[in-house]
Amino acid sequence: MPPISIKNVLISESVDPRCRSILEENGIRVTEKHNMQKNELVAEIKDYDGLVVRSATKVTADVINAAGNLKIIGRAGTGVDNVDVEAATKMGVIVMNTPSGNTISAAELTCALLMSLSRNVPQAAMSMRAGNWDRKKFMGAELYGKVLGIVGLGRIGKEVANRMQAFGMKTIGYDPITPVEVSASWGVEQMSLEQLWPLCDYITVHTPLMPSTVGLLNDETFAKCKRGVKVVNCARGGIIDEAALLRALESGQCGGAGLDVFVEEPPQNRSLVNHPNVICCPHLGASTKEAQARCGQDIALQIVDMVKGNKLVGAVNAQVLASTFSPDSYPLIKLGEAIGAVLKSCSVSKTPLSHVQITSQGDGMKSSASYMTAAVLVGLLNGKSGSCPNFINVLSLAEQSGITVNQSHSVSDEASNDACTVEIMTDGCSYKASGTIQGRRPVLLELSGSVFRQPVSLAGNLLFFKASASPQLLSSLAGLLAAEGVQIESFSAPVKHCGDSWYCVGVSSLLRDLCALKPLVQEAAQISA
Repeated sequence: MPPISIKNVLISESVDPRCRSILEENGIRVTEKHNMQKNELVAEIKDYDGLVVRSATKVTADVINAAGNLKIIGRAGTGVDNVDVEAATKMGVIVMNTPSGNTISAAELTCALLMSLSRNVPQAAMSMRAGNWDRKKFMGAELYGKVLGIVGLGRIGKEVANRMQAFGMKTIGYDPITPVEVSASWGVEQMSLEQLWPLCDYITVHTPLMPSTVGLLNDETFAKCKRGVKVVNCARGGIIDEAALLRALESGQCGGAGLDVFVEEPPQNRSLVNHPNVICCPHLGASTKEAQARCGQDIALQIVDMVKGNKLVGAVNAQVLASTFSPDSYPLIKLGEAIGAVLKSCSVSKTPLSHVQITSQGDGMKSSASYMTAAVLVGLLNGKSGSCPNFINVLSLAEQSGITVNQSHSVSDEASNDACTVEIMTDGCSYKASGTIQGRRPVLLELSGSVFRQPVSLAGNLLFFKASASPQLLSSLAGLLAAEGVQIESFSAPVKHCGDSWYCVGVSSLLRDLCALKPLVQEAAQISA
């Protein structure tokens, strides 16, 4: 993957000083402007390639659309709730977070709330401060031998499990992604949510907030739990239905709750905050010196790694890019983009593009399937309707354009048979091209049934044309091109000369108007690769 150029970055909130110094040490100019209003940020952002935020800056669609050069939004923290990821994706902007920066801090706060719920520590401390000495009122329970249900077994869920197992708790959990055998190696038995709810003495949630997790704990699920179950949410407000939680607390179905997050922050409705069996914090999960230092340093290091082409970590909307940071990916990306550009030029007069079939062949192409698809689409869609496709937005651009994209892979016994074949359908016509890598250079093997005698190097100015074979073809073409001030530098003919076939010539410059070839050819296309 060619490095992504980031020359200047705006930091709009207070982050660890190492963030700025790491970026500047690597040749990136940094400007810090904190506490900007939305209109100020909209006016400012147009001058920057990158933006670093924490949680206070709201990176809305208006902000993103005003940023003509923006390539990356770096969130020094885990969640990206304050960033319009969909708008960023449409504009081809990478959204990056620091996935492990606050893991330990969030896990430790979760454990602190679990322990405080079991022994009523905050309530007892407030009672003492009020001058009371009431030992019976704050009778607690041991964590030892109790069952902790962990919903969401990612980094934080794993760290919570490790710590609470030290207290002798039995840990069970649910996660739709983490394999059962992986969580089992941490001592967490996975099961369905229906199986989990009735077994738990304590439940803690560690999932992102998305449609499938909104109101995960609600009236129905609370009814399935043990009476007196205690719950903790240090993830995102809304995973636990706040109204249902209040009803469960009032009825005794829920014995207590530890909440670090709320649907509305700060919460205007104080019913949960003021409830005697609720322990609340003002979203402190990442509020440790260590987490803030780690997040600030991590986002800077991740940006630098991306700029240097080393690796891509924490990109929430550009997963396909992560696999392009290998030495072998660059020529394959160039191959995909060039094949897409050839087919786009062939079909430029026939719209709309309706279907794209991408078939990779051979072991050498197997690992490249995801980014080859993106590369082909970038070549096909570049310049259409003013769009600027890249690996972040090209799939969504294709979908918006009504283009059906299919990808498949076939096995080949010989490395020499590694190839990528792309077929497009447009306005009832079909065009097909196949290419491969030779000596780390992309070459074209075939165009719409015409197999080239010598593979065409996909570099420089290339003119493709479809014509009937004749002894005078090359000399006639040279005459037409010379009249336009264009010289032939190379010539590639098909293996078979029967009927109409596609040819390719390398030329000194692209033609101003392909109509100049009309007396000689049936179809023509040109690219600069």
